[in-house]
Amino acid sequence: MPLAEQLRPKQLDEVVGQPHLLGAHGVLRQIIESGAPESLIFWGPPGTGKTTLARIMASEMQADFIELSAVTSGKKDIIATVEQAEFNRRLGKRTLLFVDEIHRFNKAQQDAFLPHIESGLITLIGATTENPSFEIITALLSRSRVLTLQPLSRDELIAIITRALQHKHITSAQPEAIEAIADVAAGDARIALGVLELTLKLSRNGRAAITPELVAQAAATTTPAYDKKGEAHYAIISAFIKSMRGSDVDAALYYLARMLQAGEDPLFIARRMVIFASEDIGLAGNGALGLAVSGFQAVQAIGLPEGRYVLFHVATALAKSKKSRQTTDLMHTAEARAQQFPNASVPLHLRNAETTLLQQFGYGDGYRWQAGFVHPDGFLPAEVAAAIAEEANSNSNHSSS
Repeated sequence: MPLAEQLRPKQLDEVVGQPHLLGAHGVLRQIIESGAPESLIFWGPPGTGKTTLARIMASEMQADFIELSAVTSGKKDIIATVEQAEFNRRLGKRTLLFVDEIHRFNKAQQDAFLPHIESGLITLIGATTENPSFEIITALLSRSRVLTLQPLSRDELIAIITRALQHKHITSAQPEAIEAIADVAAGDARIALGVLELTLKLSRNGRAAITPELVAQAAATTTPAYDKKGEAHYAIISAFIKSMRGSDVDAALYYLARMLQAGEDPLFIARRMVIFASEDIGLAGNGALGLAVSGFQAVQAIGLPEGRYVLFHVATALAKSKKSRQTTDLMHTAEARAQQFPNASVPLHLRNAETTLLQQFGYGDGYRWQAGFVHPDGFLPAEVAAAIAEEANSNSNHSSS
């Protein structure tokens, strides 16, 4: 068996990490120790213990553990699982169904679980690396509790690697090598044990010293934890925008580099910077929009890798620019007024008097084609102007009081 499978914890106290769930007052520990079945959604990155915790939960509850992968399973597998659960019920035994990558099931497949969760026939544990709010149907979420698993810390990974070395009776690992494996794993215990396993093979099962150089050879390069359609995609682009908004150049460029290294579409990034130039800089730097648009066009024309210079250039300029939300605030205010008064009539003096009859009705009355001309009756429909005046008066009274 792979090393990760050999060392999979069998009991709760053997699990490393997730102290917020497994500590003395952790909600998952309380659920497991109570023995009361409860359907759960485990949300977290790979290698954080979702499968392990589901298996321990089934063992502690003395339930029949059935495991499905939403990647390879279909309707027939769900039907077979329900039949097995009904057989287990007749024997007086609980059924815990673990569905890995549950977000890969479509709505109809997720719907199929609902009546059996309601009846208590199965206890469902779903595992997902994607945000459940986007990927799991509302009806299923309402019948489950979502528990978030965190990436393992460096110290937690070092503890797992050290335990694995003790399991293999290996004493030739340098502390720096263990730390290097933990760094390469980036919070994923499965990656850590996989790199360790390959390192051990290169060291002839520990007969040669396990050094950072050997670890680097085993690890080669790591694939960034980034799904262009998933949680990481939204989290990192959000961090990028907020870093520019906060004028933190180093942070903005760091997130930009991560997106590019993970294979993000450069035009997606450039489009977001065009939006940012108006939304967050606006009137504070009227040149920002032109720069962002030029950057988008440049990246579109030249592509990668040379387009990186343009993206980093524009991101740096936008992060350093003064910020103003005035345009954004004015836009939201105007949209709210248009929604409040969707059918307000355009004042007659602003309408074109294209015929004599229209002139007689007052179309264009008193209007002059002159720069800066302000009509005495204003430019807004009367009811909109009245609402704005009332709002301004209310704000004035509130501030004076």
